[in-house]
Amino acid sequence: MGRAGGVNRQARRVWALHLGVLVGLGVLQFLLPPYHQGVVTRILLFSTYAVGYNLLLGYTGLLSLGHALYFAAGLYGAGLPVYYLGLEAVEAFFVGLLGSMAVAALLGIPALRTTGLRFSIVTLLFGQTGYLLTLYFNRITWADQGLTLPLQVPPLLRYNLALLLFGGVLLGTLWLVRSPFGRVLMGLREHEERTQLLGYDPFLYRWTAHLLSGALSGAAGAAYALLFAYVGNAFASVLYSVYPVLWVLVGGAGTTLGPLVGVALVTYAVEAASGLLHAYLVVVGAALVLLIRAFPQGILGSLRDRRWRWLP
Repeated sequence: MGRAGGVNRQARRVWALHLGVLVGLGVLQFLLPPYHQGVVTRILLFSTYAVGYNLLLGYTGLLSLGHALYFAAGLYGAGLPVYYLGLEAVEAFFVGLLGSMAVAALLGIPALRTTGLRFSIVTLLFGQTGYLLTLYFNRITWADQGLTLPLQVPPLLRYNLALLLFGGVLLGTLWLVRSPFGRVLMGLREHEERTQLLGYDPFLYRWTAHLLSGALSGAAGAAYALLFAYVGNAFASVLYSVYPVLWVLVGGAGTTLGPLVGVALVTYAVEAASGLLHAYLVVVGAALVLLIRAFPQGILGSLRDRRWRWLP
C-alpha cells in the first residue's frame, strides 16, 4: 500500500505540474505586451513541433535530420487549400494533419529499415527532397516568397488556439510516454535486444512513434499556416530540421516539458542577441554550447538526474 500510495502521489504531482504550466501560460497572455504575446504564440506552436520531435529522439532514440518535411507538409497541406480552393480553416487544419501523417507513414517504412547515423542521413535526404519540391513547384508554392492567406485571426484568439493545441499535445504525450506503449519505446531506446526478446516488434513500435511524431509536427505546421496566415518554404529548409534537435537537447531530451523550455530559451536568446550584434548567431551558439556543457542532459534532464527524480 505504501509503495502504491507513493506512486499515486507522484502521478498527481506530475499532472499538477503540467496543468499548472498550462494555467500559467493562459494567465501570461494578460500580462504580456502585444509584441511578446505574438512571440509566445510562436513559442507555443514551435513547442508543439518540438514535443512531436522529442517523441522520436527523446523517447525512441532516433535522431531525425529531416523533420522539417513533416512540419512543412502540415503547413502546405493546410495553407494551399485555403489559398487556392477557399477551404475553411478547420477543414484545412485536418487536411494538413492528414497530409503530414500520410508522408510520415510512407517515408517511415524505408527510413526505419536503417538505424543510427544511416537513419539520420536518410531522413536528411527526405527532408531536402521536400524542400527542393517546393522550389520545383514554384508556381504553386511561390517558394521563399511565400503565400499570404486570406485569413485574419485576432491576437488573443491566435494565442489561445496555439495554447489549446500545445496543451492537448503536451497532456496527450505525457499520458502516452507513461503508458505501456511509451515504456516499450524507452525499452527499445535503452536495450533493443532485450525488448525484442520480450515479444515486442521493434519496427512496428518505431514506425508508430514515427507516425505520431510526424503527425504532431504536421499539426504544428498546419496551425502555424492558419494562425499566422502565411506559407513559405523557409519552414521546409534544413534549418527547421536542426531547430527541433537544438530545442530538445537544450530543454532535455526525454522530458515532457523540456521542448517548451528549449524553445522559449532559444527564441529569447536569439531575440536578445539580435538586438545587440549583427553576428548574433555566433553569440547564441557559444552560449548554447556552454549551457549544454553545464547541463549535459538538457536543463530539465539534468535537474531530473541531480534533484527531482520524479520529473517525467
